[in-house]
Amino acid sequence: MILIDPPLVPSRGRLWSHLASDTSYDELHAFARTLDIPERGFDRDHYDVPSEWYDAVVAAGAVPVSSRELVARLVASGLRRRKRSP
Repeated sequence: MILIDPPLVPSRGRLWSHLASDTSYDELHAFARTLDIPERGFDRDHYDVPSEWYDAVVAAGAVPVSSRELVARLVASGLRRRKRSP
């Protein structure tokens, strides 16, 4: 299932959501391609999506969830990739 959390993360003068799949990276990349979300937006296990795209991403089929639920579902699916410690 494709999931998106609310646009709450500030960066570069915008608010951002995270778009992820709790099924597979293939599903996530295919969904992102249908919306022309650039590959450069992929970060380890999710895409960063600007707030102005949120409604279109939900209309295309992404399921809105809380940030906490998105992470929990990534962890449960085994698809969570944490940042490496320096």
